[in-house]
Amino acid sequence: MSVLRFLAHRRHTASGTVHTVRTNRPSRRRHRAHRSLTGGLGVALTAVLTLGAATPAAAWTGPAGQRLDIEILSSRPDQVSGGDALVRVTLAGRIDPRAVRISRNGTDVTRAFRVDGRSLRGVVGGLRDGTNLLRASARQARAATLVLRNHPVSGPIFSGPRQYPFLCRTEQNGLGQPLVDNQEGQGMRVLGPDGSVVGWSRDCAAATITDRLYRAADGSFRPMPPDGSRPADLTTTRTLDGRTVDYVVRRERGTINRFVYSIAMLEGNWNRRAVYRFDGGVAIGHDQGRLPGAHLYHEGLSLGYAVLYSTGTRTATHYNLVLGGETALMLKEHFVEEYGVPLYTVGVGGSGGGIQQYIYGQNHGDRVIDAAIPQYSYPDMATQTIHVGDCELLEYYMDVTDAANPKWHDWENRTWLIGMNASATVPNPYRGGAPGSTECVEGWRGLTPLALNPRWFPGDPLWSRMDPPGVERTVQWSHWADLVNVYGTDPAGYARSTWDNVGVQYGLSALASGRITPAEFLDLNARVGSWKPASEMVQEGCPYTPEACADPAQFDPWSSRNMRLSPDGGRTPAPRTTGDRAAIRAAYSSGVVFTGDIDIPIVDWRHYLEEQLDMHDVHQSFASRQRMREHDGHAGNQVIWFTDARPAEVFDQTPEALAVIDEWMANIRAHPWRGVAGNRPALAVDRCFTTTGTEIARGEHVWDGILDNRPDGPCTRLFPLYGTSRTVAGGPIEGGVYACDRQPVRVAIARGLYGSWRPTDADRRRLEAIFPTGVCDYR
Repeated sequence: MSVLRFLAHRRHTASGTVHTVRTNRPSRRRHRAHRSLTGGLGVALTAVLTLGAATPAAAWTGPAGQRLDIEILSSRPDQVSGGDALVRVTLAGRIDPRAVRISRNGTDVTRAFRVDGRSLRGVVGGLRDGTNLLRASARQARAATLVLRNHPVSGPIFSGPRQYPFLCRTEQNGLGQPLVDNQEGQGMRVLGPDGSVVGWSRDCAAATITDRLYRAADGSFRPMPPDGSRPADLTTTRTLDGRTVDYVVRRERGTINRFVYSIAMLEGNWNRRAVYRFDGGVAIGHDQGRLPGAHLYHEGLSLGYAVLYSTGTRTATHYNLVLGGETALMLKEHFVEEYGVPLYTVGVGGSGGGIQQYIYGQNHGDRVIDAAIPQYSYPDMATQTIHVGDCELLEYYMDVTDAANPKWHDWENRTWLIGMNASATVPNPYRGGAPGSTECVEGWRGLTPLALNPRWFPGDPLWSRMDPPGVERTVQWSHWADLVNVYGTDPAGYARSTWDNVGVQYGLSALASGRITPAEFLDLNARVGSWKPASEMVQEGCPYTPEACADPAQFDPWSSRNMRLSPDGGRTPAPRTTGDRAAIRAAYSSGVVFTGDIDIPIVDWRHYLEEQLDMHDVHQSFASRQRMREHDGHAGNQVIWFTDARPAEVFDQTPEALAVIDEWMANIRAHPWRGVAGNRPALAVDRCFTTTGTEIARGEHVWDGILDNRPDGPCTRLFPLYGTSRTVAGGPIEGGVYACDRQPVRVAIARGLYGSWRPTDADRRRLEAIFPTGVCDYR
C-alpha cells in the first residue's frame, strides 16, 4: 500500500443489565507488563477504571419486610453525565407505589416517575455538576438514598485532562458551526454571515438535530420529503421478528464528550436491541472526527436494531481507548435515558473497531456492550507497536545495510526475519511497482512516522481556522503523546514510550532452522539498531513530507533518519532502546492493553487476507484467545470464524454472526445460571467458510495445532498462519511482552537456544558485546 493509501486507510478505513452501585470486576490475575514487570504502578491513571468510588444505594427494611431500593439504569452512579439519569426505585413488601416520594437534592421529582410493576422508573434531570443526592421515601419504610456524581456532557469523567488544541468538524458532520464558548485559549473561529469572527469554540459543541431518512432502491440513504409524502424509490425491509416495513430511519445527531454521535433506528419499529457500531483506522487525536456512512449500519438498521455511533469510538479519530471507553459509556447512557434499556447491545466493527470491543468489554464489562462481533481484530493496538516498531528497522537492514545479500532479493525470504507474510509477486510502490513486497511494507509502512515521531504533522487545511495561528505546530504528533494522560511525560517533556528491543535476538528461529548463518545472525543483531527517543527525532523525509520529494536524497520510507544505527558498520553494535518502565506499567493499569479479562459472547470473524499482505494478520484472533486462556484458563466465550478471501473478499459472515449472538443472548436471559460459555447455541463454535460463505468445518478441534501440539485441524490446514518479528525471536503468540526478562548469553548457549550452532568463545564474546545485559528469556 502506498503511503497515501496507508494514510487514507488509517483515517477513513445499550445494555440489558441493571447497573446498581458496583466497582469493576476485579482481575483474577495480576496484569503482566512483561515477565518481570507486573501489574501495580500507574503513572497518570492509577485508578482509571474506578475513579470516584460509588456510594452504595441504601436498601432499608421497614415493618413486614417493606423496603426501598434506588438503582441507576443508565450508568454507574459516580459516572453520570449530562445532568440526567434513568433511575429505578424498587419496592418490596406492601408499599403502595402511589405513596412513594422521590427527591433530587431536596427537590421533589416524583412526577418524573411512572409505575412499572413493583417499581417506579423515570429520568431525573436537573443534576448539578458534582455530587447529588437522590432520596426515596414512603410511610412505614425508612428512606433510601443514593449519592450520584454528575459530569458535564462535554466530559471528562475519568479520561483525564482534555486534549487541546482540538479541531472542530461540526460543519462537516451536518451540525452547522460549533457553538461559541469563548474559553481561554480560543480555539476554532466561528464566523458570522459576513465572514467576520463572532467568537471561538474550544470544545466543539453543537445543537442536537433529529431527521428522517429512507433507504432508496440504489442502496443509499436519502432525506425523507418534508411534506410527508412517500418517495417512489422507498424500499422495505424485513425486521428480526419477520415483519415487512417501510425502510424509514429516525436519526439523532449531536455532540457528547466533544465528539459527534449518531443514534439511528427504524421509525416506529425498534426491535428493542442495539448495535454499537465501532470503526477502525489509526490517528493521533486533536480532532473531532468525521461521521462516515457506517453510522447508518444497514445490516443492523434493516433488522430493527438501534445503531449507536460516535466519532470518538472511531480509531481513525484517535487511539486513546481510555477516552474512547469513556465516550462509549456516555453515549450508551444517553441512549438508555432517551429510549430505554435494550434487551442487549452487541458491538460490531473491524480492525480498530474490533480492538475496541475487546478493550471495552474488558474494562467496562457489559456497561457498553453485552456481546461482540470483532472483525479483522487485534487484541489491542498498544502491543502491536512492539513488533510493528521492528518493521522498518528490519526492512532497512535488508534493503540498505545488508543489500548485497542475495537472500533478501528473494522477497519471500524476508518472512524469516519479520515473521509476517512476504510475496515475490505483490507489486511494491516503493520500487516503482516492481514485484516483491512484505506485510511490513504493504500493510504497515507509514506507521513509524504516524505513531512514533512527534514532529511529523501530516497537515489538514481546516487548521487554518484555529487560533492562535500555527497552534498545530505545538502538538507532539505521536501515539505516546495522544495517550499522555496514560503514559505520562519524561524529564525532557515528551510523552513516555513503551517501545523496547533490549535483548531481542532478531532472526533467532531462522538461525536455529538453518535459514541464516551464524555470521548473518551476528551481523543482523549488531546492525539492526533501534529508534531515537522522541526528543531527538527530526522531521520525516520523502514520501511523508511531500515537499522533500524534490530531492532524491530525501527518499526515506524507512524513517532511517530517526534510527539509532551502528557508527562504524557494526564493529560497535548499534544501541538498543529501553522502554520506559513507568509507561509499560501504565499501559496495563489503564486498560489500553487487553489481558483477556472478558466475559461476554464473542464471535471473532475475519476474511483470510494473508496472501494480500493485509495488515490484519490472522494470528491475532488466536493472540486474543491465548490472552483469555492465560487469564482464567479458558476462552469458552469466544468463537473464531474465518471466511476465505482467495482471490477476493466475497461473502460477509456478519449477518449470520448477528443471528448467532441473538440466540446466544436469548439463552443467557433464559438460563443466566449457566453463564456465557454454558449458553452457547449450536452454531457458536469455531468454524471456517469458503469464499461463498459455505461452512467447511466446525467444532472444538478445527483450529488444532495453533495453540496446542495436536495435529493441525481442518481449518488450520486450509488457512496458514504467520507470526511477527518477536515470535521469530522466540516470543509467545499472544504478543504482549513489551520488555523481556533476560538471561546471560552463556546460559542461552548452555540451553541450546541457537539450534545446531555451537558458538565459539569468540562468538560468545561477540554476542555479549551485542547483548551486554543478556538475551531475552521468554520462559
